[in-house]
Formats: sequence, C-alpha cells, structure tokens
Amino acid sequence: MSELVQLTPHSGRPETRRKPDWLRVRYRETPQLQRLFGLVSELNLNTVCSSAACPNLSECWSRGTATFMLGGNLCTRRCGFCDVRTGRPEPLDPGEPARVAEAIARLGLRFAVLTAVARDDLPDGGAAHFAASLRKIRERCPDCRLEVLIPDLKGRETALRTVLDARPDVMNHNLETVDRLQRRVRPQGNYVRSLGVLAAAARIRPEIPVKTGIMLGLGETQAEVMRTLADVRETGCSLITIGQYLRPGPEHLPVERYLEPREFEVWEAQARALGFRDVASGPLVRSSYRAERLAGASTAGS
Repeated sequence: MSELVQLTPHSGRPETRRKPDWLRVRYRETPQLQRLFGLVSELNLNTVCSSAACPNLSECWSRGTATFMLGGNLCTRRCGFCDVRTGRPEPLDPGEPARVAEAIARLGLRFAVLTAVARDDLPDGGAAHFAASLRKIRERCPDCRLEVLIPDLKGRETALRTVLDARPDVMNHNLETVDRLQRRVRPQGNYVRSLGVLAAAARIRPEIPVKTGIMLGLGETQAEVMRTLADVRETGCSLITIGQYLRPGPEHLPVERYLEPREFEVWEAQARALGFRDVASGPLVRSSYRAERLAGASTAGS
C-alpha cells in the first residue's frame, strides 16, 4: 500500500485564506453550453450542476453531459455543505420523466446521471419517480447508459429495490464525509444507514456497480479517511469519488483545509489498494464528474 502523506496540522480555526490556484476554474462560454442551458430552461428541468453550484459546470456541459435533478429544486433536508435550497417541495411532476428523456434524446447523450433532492415527504422517498424516469429514458434512448445518484431513502430496502429493479447501469449514493462529522455535515443523514444502502444495493443487484463519494477538507483526520475507505469497500462498493469540499456561501460550513493535489493522488492509490475498481480523486472531483469513465471501468472485462 502506498505511504500516506503527512497532513499539515490544523489550528482548529476555519480556513480563511483565498482558494489556491488549483481550485480556480475559468468559466468557458461555448455553443454547446448555451444549447444545454436553453434546453433545460425550455423543458423546465433542474440540473444539480447549476442548483448545487458545481465548479465543473462549464467543462461538463461543454462536453454535452449533465446530471439531471429529479423531484424539483427544494430539498427536505438541510445539509451544511449543499447549495440546494431547503423547503417544502411541490408534488412530483408526472411529466418530468418524459421531459428528461426528451432532453437526453435531443442532446444525443450516451451517458446521463439522474439524481434528486431528498424527498422525505414521500413514503418511498421518490424511488418510484427514479424508476419511472429510468424506464422512460430506456424507451426513448435505449443506447444511453444511466447512473442514479440517490438519497438514502431513509434506508428502506423496498424503496431501494424499486430503483434497482429499473436497472440503472450504476447505483450511486454518497457517504459525503467520515463518521464523526456526519451530524455536522448532514444532520438528517446517518453513516451506518448510508453504508447499509451501499451494502444492500451490492447484495440485491450484484451485477450493477455500486458507487459512492466523499469530500475532504471538512476537518477529518487521515486515519478517519482511511477507515471510511475501508468501511465503504467492505460493503461491496467498487467505485468512489474523492474531492475537495468547497464552501458555496457564507451560510455553509467553512473549509477547514485545502488539500494539495498530490494528497488526492495518494488517496487514489490508497483506495485502489483497498480493491476499488476505479477511483476519481482530485480537488475539483464531484460525484458525477466524468461518471461515464468510471462506469466504463466498472464493466471492462466483465
């Protein structure tokens, strides 16, 4: 196993210096970007790219890829890291799955990611809406591969089975952070519950790759990250993303530390040594960043 880097001791005070150069992203205006903006607006869709202020929006949208966010743009949970608004969501829109399929067809996508706000107001957490969207896209775009990035669905296995029975190509649920920081980072989430979702998905549909993601820079220790990677791998999860937490605004959790790019390289090596089939690790990596690459690696040679 690769030697772990020595993390710089932290004073316990929030990070106040400016973002380092490797976290500065230049917005690039392209025809493809404008086309996607127009299509999302025309079809009244939401994307996590814009709703969650993703730093890779320009790159991904310019390549013609996007993560569609189902269930509206108001979340029933209030996580300390997330820029999606909290509130009482509207009832689910039964026409949304067909509009997402229309967008994917018109863009000619070969790979798309479907995520959603947490819908704790619904008995199944929105699982049936995920399934309806998957099926509608399969009907319209049979060659498009699909990843779902689901909330924890309150740990309900029946809801998870509803999503998995619709046969996504990748099943993703983010752990987000280490056990000790869960209550501060996502107070309505739960470390053990999320590990249970990953393990149940791997058990119910072992042919569907399971994926998760974590953020660094929230105050976690080196040992805690290593323990988290090991816990995740033990569930049967084979794909993982590791990225830098970036504060969306002053009302969100502060960045405790900016990790250097070489540290993400070491964490990638550690994850691979634990047996993850593929890893995306870097300062600007997000859970859906270049998702098609990880999905391709998960099935290569199978």
